[in-house]
Amino acid sequence: MDINTKQLKKNAFRVTKVRGVTASRIRVPGGHLDAQYLSKIQHIAQTYGNGTVHITSRQGFEIPGIPFEKMPDVNAELQPLIEGLNINQPEVGKGYSASGTRNITACVGNRVCPYACYDTTGFAQRIEKAVFPNDLHFKIALTGCPNDCAKVRMHDFGIMGMTEPQLDPERCISCGACIKACKKKSVEALHPVNYRPQRSHQKCIGCGECIINCPNMAWTRSNKKYYRLTLLGRTGKKNPRLGEDFIKWVDEDSIIKIILNTYDYVKEYIDPNAPGGKEHIGYIVDRTGFEEFKKWALRGVELPPFAEINENIYWNGVKY
Repeated sequence: MDINTKQLKKNAFRVTKVRGVTASRIRVPGGHLDAQYLSKIQHIAQTYGNGTVHITSRQGFEIPGIPFEKMPDVNAELQPLIEGLNINQPEVGKGYSASGTRNITACVGNRVCPYACYDTTGFAQRIEKAVFPNDLHFKIALTGCPNDCAKVRMHDFGIMGMTEPQLDPERCISCGACIKACKKKSVEALHPVNYRPQRSHQKCIGCGECIINCPNMAWTRSNKKYYRLTLLGRTGKKNPRLGEDFIKWVDEDSIIKIILNTYDYVKEYIDPNAPGGKEHIGYIVDRTGFEEFKKWALRGVELPPFAEINENIYWNGVKY
C-alpha cells in the first residue's frame, strides 16, 4: 500500500521499520488521564495493533503493529480519548491533526506531591489548549518545584514551580526549623534576625522547604503562582545542552504569551531546508542571536513587577 509518509506523521502515526505497518501516538497533556481510557487503549492495541502498548518518555502512549489500511479505523476509535482529554481537533473522527509540537509533559504536581508549588497537570492542559495543533517542533515540560523531577531543563521550554513564602510572625515560635531546612536542603536564603527568620528575595528559589518544615504553619505559600522559565535545552546527536534560566518569578499568562510569540519567531526564521522540515528552536536562536529571539519572545508580555530577566543567555554543552 502506497502511503504519504509526511501526511502519516502529521496524523500522529509513526514510520516504523516494518513495511506497511505503523504505530499510533496518543497525546496525554500533563501525563494524567482518567483510568477509563486505558481500556480503550487496550482495545485499539488488541484489535488493530500487535497487542502491546509502549509508554513513551513524553508520558503518552504508542500503539505499534497497526497496518496502514487500519489507520482510519484507529482514528475513529481514538475519538473518545481526544474528546475526553479535551484536545483541540479541527476535524472530528480524523485523529490528531499535527504531531510537531510534542506531548506536554509534567510531574504529578500538587494534586499529589507535598513539594509541588502548583497544579502542573492543570497548567499543562491550559498550554495544550493554547498551542495545539501545530506542526512546529516544540518540546514543553513542567515541574512543580526546583527539584525538577520532570527534567524540564532538557526541553525547549522548561517551567518550574515557585512560591513566594509568606511569614505570619504571630505564629512563628523562633524554633529555627525553616532556617535549618533551607540551609540543608535548599540555597540558604533564610537567616535569623532577632531570632526570627528573614528571607532574601534575591536568593530565594521559591522551593517551599521553609513551608513544609515549619512545625507551626507560620510559613504559607503565596496565593499567586510564580514560575522559573528555562529555555532551549535539548538532547539529540548535535550539541546537546541543558536549558538556561530566562525569567524567574514569572506568571502563567506571560509564559503562554512567550511560547506563542516563539511560534511566530520560528515561522519567521526557520530554515526551509531543515531535515524533515523541522529545526530545533535552539539552532535558530544560535543563528539569529539571542537578542533577536528575546525581542520576539517578550512582544506584548506584561511581567510581574519583581520578575527577574536574564538579559543574555549563553548555553554550554557538548560541541561537535
